[in-house]
Amino acid sequence: MDPPAILGTQFGKYLAINQELDMKKQLGMLVICGAVLMFSAPLLAQDYGNDHHDHDHGQYQGMHDRGQHEGWYRKGGRVPDDYRGRRYVVTDWRHEHLRAPPRGYHWVRSDNGDFLLVAITTGVIADLLLHH
Repeated sequence: MDPPAILGTQFGKYLAINQELDMKKQLGMLVICGAVLMFSAPLLAQDYGNDHHDHDHGQYQGMHDRGQHEGWYRKGGRVPDDYRGRRYVVTDWRHEHLRAPPRGYHWVRSDNGDFLLVAITTGVIADLLLHH
């Protein structure tokens, strides 16, 4: 075999290997992009607690009604995240003639005028002042 033919054969093998690697790279990128799209869609759909209080909870008229129906509106019950945002938390407990909440607790005002003493981290109701 003459030298140009050998070089041509080796160059052809080089091109074939290079094209095969390019295809594998493209396939790998396609798989990665598909995985990113598949796993990012649910993340984009999540509500990150932006204080959206217009959720439709059926026939309930508010926190008290919903809590009575679902069974959590009592001492030891857990207030849902919907009612733990700034809209419901009482920041000036003195103005409302409430006692100072213990460390790790805050007062939450119900839509019917009740006050609930709620653990900040868990949402568990420690006390209720009905129609205060």
